[in-house]
Amino acid sequence: MSVEVRRDPPDYFEYEDHGRRWPFILLAVAVTILILAGSGVMWVQRQVNPSGASGPAVRITVEQGMSTADVGQLLEREGVITNASIFKYYARLTGLGGIEAGNYTFEKNSAFGEVAKVLEGGAAKAEEERFTVPEGLTLGEVAKIIGQMPGRSAEKFLEVAKSGTIRSQYQPAGNNSLEGLILPETYFIEKGADEAAILRKMVDSFDQLSTQINLPGAAAKFGLSPHQAVIVASLVERESRVDDERGKVARVIYNRLAEPMPLQIDATVLYALGLPAQESVSFKDREVNHPYNTYKIPGLPPGPIASPGRKSLEAAANPTAGNWLYYVLTDPTGRHTFTNDYREFTNAVNQCIAKGLCG
Repeated sequence: MSVEVRRDPPDYFEYEDHGRRWPFILLAVAVTILILAGSGVMWVQRQVNPSGASGPAVRITVEQGMSTADVGQLLEREGVITNASIFKYYARLTGLGGIEAGNYTFEKNSAFGEVAKVLEGGAAKAEEERFTVPEGLTLGEVAKIIGQMPGRSAEKFLEVAKSGTIRSQYQPAGNNSLEGLILPETYFIEKGADEAAILRKMVDSFDQLSTQINLPGAAAKFGLSPHQAVIVASLVERESRVDDERGKVARVIYNRLAEPMPLQIDATVLYALGLPAQESVSFKDREVNHPYNTYKIPGLPPGPIASPGRKSLEAAANPTAGNWLYYVLTDPTGRHTFTNDYREFTNAVNQCIAKGLCG
């Protein structure tokens, strides 16, 4: 006997329902993506063309050597634009580059197009003076440069610099010395600006750069105060002649502090004796009783010995990785031999003496 087995037919309606729903799901996803993309585009447009300029005019100084990205960050900090990263891409797309050093005046919350127009117009040069402070100078040497400017006095500059009326954020409490706390750079100042105004500009530039490269963060990593990190940068400035060695010199200083070992840095002896950086140091010089003599006094000297430039500050903030404890000048071009082996160190010293590079 045959038995008929009844089977339910496939639920075609169910399959059809799912098939009909897929286009709607895809459409919903597409709409969501478009909405998000549109929101992103609108957000970017608001950065490029904000609701309108507002507030007082802002005067900024573009320093020599600043990149377009650096200028964008400065504009963001001063409230001229809202997003430096987008400004960098805007500048690239519009061909904005090679921004001239000098002073510019903007309105806060400006459109990128207006900012670019001002930058392309060039720096304001009317009624301005220009001067340059090289790297590695002491405060007294900087004062001489200011004293050569018409109507200014080196003595007045030093008086203001030691008065405590103008301070750096990296200056310890109770310390009125601005040694090492002004940035070596080319400056543009208003014609007739007095010694105090000139000093304020240089100190502000130093504070701005040191904060930008996160010098305080580096100081904390090595167990130092921000002011002590500036001292390290000043030692690097006076000890280094080749830029790609600055990070190594900084690392030797940090390694010696960690051991601990005396720093034994000739530049501190020259500072103690009031001698120029180019002078050689004799064995007799290293016997001088002075708080800055790192052959006799352990640890860092009490303060900076010179004004460190950007590259030395960056080296102090981000030293090259290595275990070196010694460096010796072994090439007339200014290059050093770096080592952590005392025997290699003494061999390098003998080379230095044989070549007439060491006293």
